[in-house]
Amino acid sequence: MKIQERTGAGAGRSAAPAQPSVGDRLPSPPRERKPALAALAVLLILLGALGATMLVLRAGDRVEAIQVTADIKPGESITDDNIKVVMVNDDSGADFVPWEQRAGLMKLQAKSTIYGGTVVVGQMFTKKSGMEEGKVTVGVALKEGQYPKGLEAGDNVAVYRVGNKTSGGGDQDGGASGSAGADSSLLVERAVVEDASAASGDSITSTNLPVTLTVDAADAAALAQAASAGEVAVVLIPGN
Repeated sequence: MKIQERTGAGAGRSAAPAQPSVGDRLPSPPRERKPALAALAVLLILLGALGATMLVLRAGDRVEAIQVTADIKPGESITDDNIKVVMVNDDSGADFVPWEQRAGLMKLQAKSTIYGGTVVVGQMFTKKSGMEEGKVTVGVALKEGQYPKGLEAGDNVAVYRVGNKTSGGGDQDGGASGSAGADSSLLVERAVVEDASAASGDSITSTNLPVTLTVDAADAAALAQAASAGEVAVVLIPGN
């Protein structure tokens, strides 16, 4: 009797529904694809790469420009001693003067004060006027012996006042050889010859040479007074 009960109990347990094995999982629902988001991600990546490329290109788009290293006053020009080369962005919109054009810029003059450290732009300069600030021109008529042979425009000269009388009081021909002595004095330390050619109407036998000199305004009065008395002689000095 007991054996039958056990058999019946075992049969009841075997009739229980079978459980799925561990390796057999239920199928998952298909993943929903979002092509719009994928396209947006690709677009953002491309924009980032393009922006980085533009930054690199702009950083490399630089040119050599001129920077002044000392103050330049109105009417003055740049020189090799008061400028240096700097790198600037070419797309800034400013009219920077390229370094290779510095020679041409030296022929111009500053419109107003340019302070040291300023990067030069073209609007800061203008053509040189006929007369720099603080300068004047004075005309003198020089006799033979009062000027060196071959005197021409652009020469730098020192101007001396020379007396026309000897110690004995007798008048002498106003040449440089007869005017040396205690009466000689320096009138202008440095003057620039603007013109040293005889007028077209002068006789070819004339020994007078009309010369136009550019000097500091402070020296003009003394030079004009000596010139009117025929007591001026010029001497070539270095710097021509």
